[in-house]
Amino acid sequence: VQLQASGGGTVQAGGSLRLSCAASGDISYGNTMGWFRQTPGKEREFVAAKSSSGGNTVYADSVKGRFTISGDGHTVTLKLNDLKPEDTAVYYCAYKNRRCVGSACTSGYDYWGQGTQVTVSS
Repeated sequence: VQLQASGGGTVQAGGSLRLSCAASGDISYGNTMGWFRQTPGKEREFVAAKSSSGGNTVYADSVKGRFTISGDGHTVTLKLNDLKPEDTAVYYCAYKNRRCVGSACTSGYDYWGQGTQVTVSS
């Protein structure tokens, strides 16, 4: 599976951005696509995920109510609203070939896209 991410950029605090990711290759009918982010010197952290075929969506507490994930099992979009400086990071798209529920969606991904930079200025 190959993942191609797009979007990102620089925005002022309170602004919005949209990230998209397209999966290609041997895609499973039941899968989960998600987003993680990483800042220098820190571990990659889970942001949001969505399972295919009407499946579950999961968000990190830090982004609930501000970020929205959507997708169809082949693409996934993350809408980032009300951005804060602490949202500044490299964002990575991720994929695993099984559906998940709850905390199981926050780890165990098999494939990763290239990162895309999100910078929020204060």
